Amino acid sequence: MFFRILKQSFFQGKKQKFLAILTILLSSSLITALLNTSIDIGDKMTAELKAYGANINVIPKSETLSLEIGGVDYNPLKGQIYLKEKDLFKVKDIFWRNNIVGFSPFLKKDVMFDNNSNQKVTIVGTYFDKNSPIPDEKDYRTGVIRLNSYWNVEGKWPKDDSNNALVGINLAQKLGIKIGDTIKLKHNNTKAQFKVSGILNSGEDKDDQIIASLGPVQKLLNLEGKLNLITVSALSVPEDDLSRKSRRNPDALDSLEYDSWYCTAYVSSIAYQIEENVPNAAVKPIWQVAAGEGAIIKKIQLLMMVVTIAALFASAMGISSLMSTTIMKRSKEIGLIKALGASSNEVYLLFLSEAIIIGIVGGLLGYVLGCFLSQLISYSIFSSFVSIKLVVLPVILSISVFISLLGSIIPSRMITKLLPIEVLYGRK
Repeated sequence: MFFRILKQSFFQGKKQKFLAILTILLSSSLITALLNTSIDIGDKMTAELKAYGANINVIPKSETLSLEIGGVDYNPLKGQIYLKEKDLFKVKDIFWRNNIVGFSPFLKKDVMFDNNSNQKVTIVGTYFDKNSPIPDEKDYRTGVIRLNSYWNVEGKWPKDDSNNALVGINLAQKLGIKIGDTIKLKHNNTKAQFKVSGILNSGEDKDDQIIASLGPVQKLLNLEGKLNLITVSALSVPEDDLSRKSRRNPDALDSLEYDSWYCTAYVSSIAYQIEENVPNAAVKPIWQVAAGEGAIIKKIQLLMMVVTIAALFASAMGISSLMSTTIMKRSKEIGLIKALGASSNEVYLLFLSEAIIIGIVGGLLGYVLGCFLSQLISYSIFSSFVSIKLVVLPVILSISVFISLLGSIIPSRMITKLLPIEVLYGRK
């Protein structure tokens, strides 16, 4: 009997019901879009920020060993020990290998111009966009073109393993070097020539250096297979108390904290695993970059949360207004139902049941529209689609039903407190 009354009651006042469902639909679609986007926004924002440089440096362990003599740090091994190029792939051979966006090896040393000027210049060998086969990824490519896309090159990027080079803009202006010129360099008894294919404007110390392919630079320096720096770009999650504790002293973590830290993509845990895997290496996160990424992501997620809460309360207010109007229009019907023997709780349950149906219908439709909106938002901002999370559906249905009930409780309680004679004949 109750369900028959509910069915007849639900299809009365179709205009108000439609407006209520539309209100729920709009709010739930916005919340769905925000939830779907916020789940992936951390990875997508981090991936976007990776275009602005690496967040981990790998250097020879000897570079961190120093003695204090007379108040001055002294490192007799500095610049004498190198990393091995053959160990590069081990950067990706860790638990968080899929979080490694890319890496760039560097070999930097001072050389002389071969023109009797005795003028010193710094040359840097690196990968530009090199095919670097690693286990399970034979076509993997990496280099500064992929990691440092903010570098501005006038002219052309050099090809890997060629004798072309970039000249930093400051050095080019100082020495009058132009695109197409040939630079002659020497180191000890070894000489090499590099053709300038482009002028580099990086906003860094590279603007005062010559950047060439790693192979020819190693040959010039007689350091085949050697490196003195690897920069790594890794997707990481923002720091929290556990990450900060591990940064101070990983040995201070208990077994549960260590397992949680090691199996979470903090920049510190990724760096720790790289150091475990690369022989004779010291791995240092670039904390300014990591902290900046975390702060940006947290602020964006907070903004999305605020917008979601605002949408929730705005739709609840709209539902409350609609339900108040609908219920007051049906006051005589309610009075008649109560006069026929229905209790206040039964009438109350009737309206709450209608609200639940409105919430479910509006939530389902809003979820479908919200999934479309989330794809539109993601593609317009990140030029890629988000993955649709089914876990969002029960959350949206729960929120939609909650919004509908929240807007219906007060007007429903008001009308159920009226006596049948008051609504049928008016108050005296």
